[in-house]
Amino acid sequence: MSNPPVADWATDFDHTDEQWAADPFPIWDELRGTCPVAHTERYGGAWLPTRHEDVSAIANDTEHFTSRSIIVTPHRPPMELAPEGIAPPISSDPPFHAAARKMLLAVFSPQSIARLEASTRAYCQELVDLLAGRDVVDAATEYAQHIPVRVIADMLGLPESDGDRFRGFVHDVLEGVARPLEERVDILLALYEYLLPYVEERTANPTDDVISMLVGSDIDGEPLTPFHVIRTVGLLLIAGIDTTWSAIGSSIWHLAATPSDRQRLVAQPELLPTAIEEFLRAYAPVTMARLVKEDVEFQGCPMKAEEWVLLSFPAANRDPAMFERADEVIIDRQPNRHAAFGLGIHRCAGSHLARMEMRVALEVWLEAFPDFHLADPAAVSWSVGQVRGPRTLPVSVTRGA
Repeated sequence: MSNPPVADWATDFDHTDEQWAADPFPIWDELRGTCPVAHTERYGGAWLPTRHEDVSAIANDTEHFTSRSIIVTPHRPPMELAPEGIAPPISSDPPFHAAARKMLLAVFSPQSIARLEASTRAYCQELVDLLAGRDVVDAATEYAQHIPVRVIADMLGLPESDGDRFRGFVHDVLEGVARPLEERVDILLALYEYLLPYVEERTANPTDDVISMLVGSDIDGEPLTPFHVIRTVGLLLIAGIDTTWSAIGSSIWHLAATPSDRQRLVAQPELLPTAIEEFLRAYAPVTMARLVKEDVEFQGCPMKAEEWVLLSFPAANRDPAMFERADEVIIDRQPNRHAAFGLGIHRCAGSHLARMEMRVALEVWLEAFPDFHLADPAAVSWSVGQVRGPRTLPVSVTRGA
């Protein structure tokens, strides 16, 4: 099921539209200059701020906007889910949010992530070795999408052999937002039923993985319920895969389309961490959402209770009021205080993991393929919805010495 084409981006926007998926940048630029907070009646009513200051203001305003659900659909999750929300902690409101988030910080600390680097690098090398002898490869389906699946599966203690199921969950949850409520419920139920046996097994026999850590955790002395654990694991599985897959793919797409930047990074590999921050700014994959708690006026806009607000961190990252030459990708840009990992209390807890995966994935790719370009720009396709990245990315490659 898909929605009708957009008639007017200021009054009828749809972030699942194919035009948005293919090239959202001109849309944001036009709205920022003429209607910085757009509105649509789709999805039961939604708003779209496009300026950095407005996105930041709403992201930091937990009094008027709830995180009870962060994926825009025509449906609203039950009020009874608050303050935990549908996927704690990203969907949790204060004060519950702080404790739900705190228990994850240790497993996503720089020290914990550093221990994953060697195995991540070895797996990336395995992937590029499988592409040997080929003139054209799909950098999205044959490389980028596999890396976070392996890493997050290992962290959670789930079988990597279920990778296709994971990608199916990602697609259904994040891209199937126009489906009827019964189908949306079935999607979430399928994810719940998949994860429940693993939570029950770790409850009986804890191991050294994130599910076991969550099973053994508590909030204010109360152990987490299996329902809470499953929702948090579901969040880590879906967010941990799609966001990083998209960020790696967008970076390779840029380098394939921009020979001067590719050549510079091959010649100056020490520049890669700075370049990654610019790729994150310019091609930020994640857009979050909030629900309006009660009727409120924001920047002259009469927002009604239970309307969505789409927080486009990618649009905020392209705001010329915040970044000089905002529409250009400058791989040595410094400073670079981008919002790719979000703003406010829900800033991504997994940012160290995402940066490590991006850096290792690009180091291994550039070493294996110092010379590559888009095989067919028209064959590149992009995901629709609130996580944007290339889903097909055919590139012509020349293997390094």
